[in-house]
Amino acid sequence: EQIPTEHYHVNDKIRAYVMNVEKGLKGAPQVTVSRACSDFVRKLFELEIPEIYEGVIEIKSVSRDAGNRSKVAVYSPNENIDPVGSCVGQKGIRIQNIINELNGEKIDVIEWNADPAIYISAALLPAQVMAVDAHEEEKFAQVIVPDDQLSLAIGKEGQNARLAARLTGFKIDIK
Repeated sequence: EQIPTEHYHVNDKIRAYVMNVEKGLKGAPQVTVSRACSDFVRKLFELEIPEIYEGVIEIKSVSRDAGNRSKVAVYSPNENIDPVGSCVGQKGIRIQNIINELNGEKIDVIEWNADPAIYISAALLPAQVMAVDAHEEEKFAQVIVPDDQLSLAIGKEGQNARLAARLTGFKIDIK
C-alpha cells in the first residue's frame, strides 16, 4: 500500500507500517506494509514527539487522504500542556520532520474536545464556523459557515469536509 505519488527504486530506504504478516505460497511469510494508512501517521507522531510516546499527549483520531492531507486530533489530560504546540514544535520543527517523511503531505493538528460542537468546528479549520448543531445520538452535525467561507470549509473536491467527518466520526452537513 503505497502513496499514489511515490515511486521507489532498488536500495531506497523507506519507512512503512506493517499491516499484516501471514503464510504465503510454500509456507514463506508474506508481509504487507503500508505508507498510505492512517496508522502510519500515528506511528510517525509517536517516533517524532516524545510526549506522545510517553503518554502525556494522546492521539484521539487520525484521518488521512494519502499523499495530500492528514488531520490529527490530539489531547492532553494535563491542562498545563498545549498538545497542538507540543506536536508542532518550536518554529514547526517537529511536524516538519513528519511532513518530510510523507513527502510534503499537509498535516493539520487540532485539539480534541469532548464537546462535539467545539471539536467539529476545530476539525473544519482553516474555515471559520459560525454555529454547529450536533446530534450525538445520530452522529450528525449541521454546520453553518459564512458565504465566503463555504468553499474553504468544503475544501478541494470535498477533501476538508470529508477528512473532518472521518476525524470526528460525525456526518457533517455544511450550510
